[in-house]
Amino acid sequence: MPTTRTPGITLDSEGNCFIDKRHRGVRICARLGHATLEQAEQLLRREVAQVDVELARRAHARPLFRDCAGRYLAQRHERRSLPTMQIHVRLLLLHIGDLEPRQVHDATLAPFIASRIAAGASATTINRSLEVVRAILNRAARSYRDADGTPWLTGVPPLITMLPESRRAPYPITWAEQDRLFSRLPAHLQRMALFAVNTGLRDNNVCGLEWPWEVPLPELGRSVFVIPAESFKTKCDHVVILNDAAWSIVQAQRGLDPIWVFPFRGHRIDSMNNTGWQCARKAVGLEQMRVHDLRHTFACRLRAAGVTAEDRCALLGHAVHSMSGHYASADVGRLVQLANLILNRQETRTVLRVANGWPVAEPLWITGPTAVPQLHE
Repeated sequence: MPTTRTPGITLDSEGNCFIDKRHRGVRICARLGHATLEQAEQLLRREVAQVDVELARRAHARPLFRDCAGRYLAQRHERRSLPTMQIHVRLLLLHIGDLEPRQVHDATLAPFIASRIAAGASATTINRSLEVVRAILNRAARSYRDADGTPWLTGVPPLITMLPESRRAPYPITWAEQDRLFSRLPAHLQRMALFAVNTGLRDNNVCGLEWPWEVPLPELGRSVFVIPAESFKTKCDHVVILNDAAWSIVQAQRGLDPIWVFPFRGHRIDSMNNTGWQCARKAVGLEQMRVHDLRHTFACRLRAAGVTAEDRCALLGHAVHSMSGHYASADVGRLVQLANLILNRQETRTVLRVANGWPVAEPLWITGPTAVPQLHE
């Protein structure tokens, strides 16, 4: 195809004119048909000028919120929280991605909040997204810099107003409710739920429990798991005490996976709150129960068994009591005995729940033998 006197403009054998030129790294292409050379040159000059203007604009443009969010996600190293962060950021970018950090405040976040409310998101869920906004803006002001050292957000980040939350009351379950619910769970979820209700671990710690964290205590004939600080909510190492029920589950899980204690089809489970859990609790009329209520149940049963507040804190891993680096066999043995007290069904006690503003007493323990709960396949 013959070229013309102007680089980037060519003519074919039928007299059709084409533009194909790279200017400052940007490719300019156009098919002009039977246009004259002067018309082609005029169009090319106009396109080159537009490229120059756009490149100049970009060179002096301030970073956008989406740039800040991308850098924030790139620096997140917690395997557990990154997928959740990505979901929040994806929703936020639809509304504020093209704003500069200084333009992000309560007024510009209002459409995002309205959209999430219309989609049925709870105030708690929306607040988690707003917390991500706050974290990104803090990084933009304190850490993120242009090549000349200018902060991506100059000045103090604006105060992001959180929505008022109405937190749901804890729902510790009775033994009868536990038997009904667990029998409807898939086998792998049943083992995880039984482990959670006998250790008080949170959902993410059960799902993310790793074999490398196991510490054998031969003098006790069992082990403990030491969850590292970066994987535990209180940011302190937590020693997981295994009562007889929890220990039997650990023994049954050995050999299934080299890393995860509770794998499913060769992978880590993200959350116990999945379709299997939701279908089971609906089938037995426990829609109000959350996975976290297994932890509440463990705490409630410890209290009903007369375990002191200090020992309950140690077993639950509260920040006020840390066993970091301290798991002597004598201490662990005593805590194992205390954790085993919740396996005793011989006494009948009650738990107070609040329903419609009024306390309602329900049986917590039902008459039955002391035994390690059985798994139903």
